[in-house]
Amino acid sequence: MRILADESVDSRIVLRLRSDGHEVGYVAEMSPGIMDEEVLVLAGEENTLLLTADKDFGELIFRQGYIKRGIVLYRLAGLSSQEKAEIVSLAIYEHGNELLSAFSVITEKAVRLRRV
Repeated sequence: MRILADESVDSRIVLRLRSDGHEVGYVAEMSPGIMDEEVLVLAGEENTLLLTADKDFGELIFRQGYIKRGIVLYRLAGLSSQEKAEIVSLAIYEHGNELLSAFSVITEKAVRLRRV
């Protein structure tokens, strides 16, 4: 799967997803400091799933209508980087294509998908 990881994403998650065989672009490596709107445009241009830990993307999507592909927000505060990587990896494995057309939230206990 092609994924764009926002700058807010823990680097261990990026490494795990790459080792799982996903093609992962990482904003922190490509264009650190760009605005959220620019990240959404980049994800749209590259037709990738956007992975983020930044809640501000929810407002951009639902109030301002910025969305071309799926967005995954993970909410895993208090967990180690390795635990976060395991949970995100498993959610992408289990929900794969469903994530591509939804705004999804990954928590320690569930994955919620809202079709867009």
